Amino acid sequence: MNKNRNPKDRLEFLDEEERELMKSIDNEEWVSVKNKAEEIGKAQQYAQATFRKDRRMNIRIAERDLWSLKAKALEAGLSYPMLVSSIIHKYVTGQLVERE
Repeated sequence: MNKNRNPKDRLEFLDEEERELMKSIDNEEWVSVKNKAEEIGKAQQYAQATFRKDRRMNIRIAERDLWSLKAKALEAGLSYPMLVSSIIHKYVTGQLVERE
């Protein structure tokens, strides 16, 4: 990548929500919180709780689906249980959407 490129040129690689966030930063719409350390601590606790795997779930699936999961996980550089966990997390948080 050419280091001399204008950072705004990178907007073409962002989705609509990311572009809106970048515009709000450029327009200086962001305000610092008064209790920054406390807010950072809260965010860290939320992140730790999100990634903590403290429950086990056993499921039965078709062998061909398991092989497909393992292949997809390998492509992504993940273990297949981690891939399944990620898919479930994305689904329950509304981040996983169907293609048309």
